[in-house]
Amino acid sequence: MTSYPPLLHAAPLLLLLLFATPAAAASDEATLTTIELSAEAARPAANDLARASVFAEVSGTTPSELANRVNSQISDALKTAKTYANVKTQSGATHSYPIYAKDNKIEGWRMRSELTLESRDSAALSELLGKLQTSLGVANLIMLPSPEAREEAESKAIIDAIAAFKVRAKTVADALGASYRIKLLSINSSGRPAGPPMMRAAAMASADAAAMPIEAGETQIRATISGQIVLTE
Repeated sequence: MTSYPPLLHAAPLLLLLLFATPAAAASDEATLTTIELSAEAARPAANDLARASVFAEVSGTTPSELANRVNSQISDALKTAKTYANVKTQSGATHSYPIYAKDNKIEGWRMRSELTLESRDSAALSELLGKLQTSLGVANLIMLPSPEAREEAESKAIIDAIAAFKVRAKTVADALGASYRIKLLSINSSGRPAGPPMMRAAAMASADAAAMPIEAGETQIRATISGQIVLTE
């Protein structure tokens, strides 16, 4: 009669247990009740960053003529903007396109060049815009949270949303006479300025350099928690 070492006799049983344990766990998991829930919270973030776009736009008979006029206006605007150290200035898009007559022939040209202005000092930006409006148009002006203000509000909103999710999960579990554990969580956040951007379509005719009024306000930063809970005994 052949005799096998004890280890060889135990190996098949050990392998059987190793394969059976995950299968049993998966089977138990499948019998549990899974419920999908979501919760939302919001925190205000101060609109401490002002961003505006200004533009020079002229019409004429030749592209070279337009370029000289537009470049001169933009150059003057940059000189004025550089006197405001706490205002960040960046060149924007420049476009030129033909103007067609009724017979589809080109009768002129129009050129537009933009500058983007950004500052956390809304008073300084307001004053600068007032000066620039004597020769340039303001395409848009918007107040929004700085990255730091947004991140702070977002972190608080996420904490609030998780707390709200847990309260909702406990409410559901208690109503069903069970305990629960969290199986899955998904976190999303978003936020937009409370009001629409202020718009200006063309340069002011007045030569007065009155500051443009700016109301900062707040942006509601929202966090949404979506997930699944599993009811347990």
